[in-house]
Amino acid sequence: MDLKLDHYTEDDTEIVVVEGEIDVYTAPRLRELLIDLVNKGNVHLVVNMEKVEFLDSTGLGVLVGGLKRVRAHDGTLDLVCTQERILKIFRITGLTKVFGIYESVQEAIDKRKSK
Repeated sequence: MDLKLDHYTEDDTEIVVVEGEIDVYTAPRLRELLIDLVNKGNVHLVVNMEKVEFLDSTGLGVLVGGLKRVRAHDGTLDLVCTQERILKIFRITGLTKVFGIYESVQEAIDKRKSK
């Protein structure tokens, strides 16, 4: 499976829609998109991973790198994920304590605005 990436703006937040597999072969495309968005001034990101079928350590590294990049600009990077097999990876690695992980894009946006 390949990786499909798209993004759009909603409520001053850039929503990145990811579909497919985030692995050693496809993760560089996601990294480039996140870097490009931050370089263009988008520092509040929500990565919608609802259609992600596979995530490896390279993909996790890209997400952590993206989080560090937005935090350097006082930004946020939250995730939308309800798939147990993907959530399990975040729990095992302890990254549930690092990322805001939400059930919907709207929930992620609302949570950021309430801070």
